[in-house]
Formats: sequence, structure tokens, C-alpha cells
Amino acid sequence: MYESSRLHPALRRALAGAGAPMLPRASLRPLGVDAIDRALGGGLAAGRLHELFPREAGDEASAMGFAVMLALRLTGAAGPGGPPLLWLREEAAQRRAPLHGPGLADLGLDPARLVLGVLPDVKALLRAGVDALRCAVLGGVVLELGGNPPLLDLTASRRLSLAAEASGVTPLLLRLRGARPDPSAAQTRWQVASAPCTPLAADAPGHAMLDLALLRQRGGPGGFEWKVEWDRDAASFRPAALPGARLPLPAGGYRPAVGGDDGAGDAGWRIAI
Repeated sequence: MYESSRLHPALRRALAGAGAPMLPRASLRPLGVDAIDRALGGGLAAGRLHELFPREAGDEASAMGFAVMLALRLTGAAGPGGPPLLWLREEAAQRRAPLHGPGLADLGLDPARLVLGVLPDVKALLRAGVDALRCAVLGGVVLELGGNPPLLDLTASRRLSLAAEASGVTPLLLRLRGARPDPSAAQTRWQVASAPCTPLAADAPGHAMLDLALLRQRGGPGGFEWKVEWDRDAASFRPAALPGARLPLPAGGYRPAVGGDDGAGDAGWRIAI
């Protein structure tokens, strides 16, 4: 099923048809919560590299969900008709825990928009990520990596960042399975944890709730925490019961995730690589 690390012909044609690289463009996309947008200087920077970490091993599914939410917010579109989202994973991760299609759909991601790229190793995944970021028709690229592979160094993150700045496509570097923060060219670094949601009428499950921490950002303040709720219909975040920043992170407060799997079933996602 995953016989080659080369880009799928359809995706390769899309990359080739994107034409000359676009001029660098800085664009801030408000996330919907005033306190977060103020801390970010107006919103999340599109066309810049952003890193996402789970707080604990059990928060990996929340970190994956946050990647989807950011991609939808950056493109301003939920449901059908939006630009495609490319998700790159290693074969080992896909065999161990396939993406949970129904869960992603519950967040507002139309399965027809998701192209799943499965790569044999870190080297192939990073190479495919740089190639894909040159394709301006993509709505975003999620690069999912476990642990701290030596190839994912400052130079590799700079390559991703430069490719993103040239095309305006936003890469989301999803760091799972025991990953620890390393020096990188990322514009922002986030830590994500799950939070209890508020039940709806008749005790129905409520909207997805997250505890977000902005660990750092280039040229701006870091060390804030917020509790937010995801509005899938508006493809936007909104304040939870206690809006705004709550507490600055204490020095050394980050705790890396260790291990952890999530999800089952690929729900018919397209395999592109």
C-alpha cells in the first residue's frame, strides 16, 4: 500500500502546476480569542512554521486535533470546498495508529480535503514536506514526527520555514511520541492538553475544549496559557468559561510526552505518497 516515498503523480502535477514561487507574504490570521490574538500581535502568522507538542502522552489526540483546527482556521473554511490539507506521516506511525477519520470529520474537516502522505522514514518525510510547501494551492501541510530524530535539526526547520515563506503555505510541525523541544526556526511553539467539555442539552457531548500554552514565539512574548473551545461550524476558537491568559508558564514547566497511540481506522482518506 505504501510502496514508494515519491510524491503521488497527482500531487506532483499540482506542485509543477503551481508556477513560479509567490513573493513572501506576511499574513496574520486571528484565531477568534482576543487574548490569544493580542499575544500573537494580531493572529497566527500564515506562511510560517509552527510547532505543536502534547503536554502529556495522553494529550496526543488533542495535539492532532489542534493541528486540524489551526489548518481550518488558517484557510477560513470548514466542510467541503476548501483547499486541500496534506498530512505527512511515517509508515510506522500509520501502521500503529491510523488517523481516526470520523474524529477529524467531527472537527469540521471534510475527508475529501485531506490527502494523507505516508513516508518510509524521516528523511523522506522532510523532503516531501519541503516539496509540498512549494505548492501554493495547498491549504496547509501537517508534518507529524515522533521523538527527536537527528535529521530534524535547525537546518531542516529552516528549509521548511523558507519554503513556507516563499509560497504562503503554512507548515504545522506536529511533535509526538516523546518529542522534546529543540532549537528550530518555528515562528511559534505550542503545548496542547485536553480539557473537560461542557455538555450540551440532553447531556450530549459538548464542543471540543483545549488547554493551550504558547511556549514561545519569535519576536514576541511567550509563556501564556488559555482554555479555549472549538466552534466547528465557524471554524474558529472561542473563549471557554475562563477566557484570556490564566497563568504564565513557570520556568522549566514543559513536560515532554512519552509514548502514546490514538485513533483507529483511516475512514477512506486518500493515500498520496
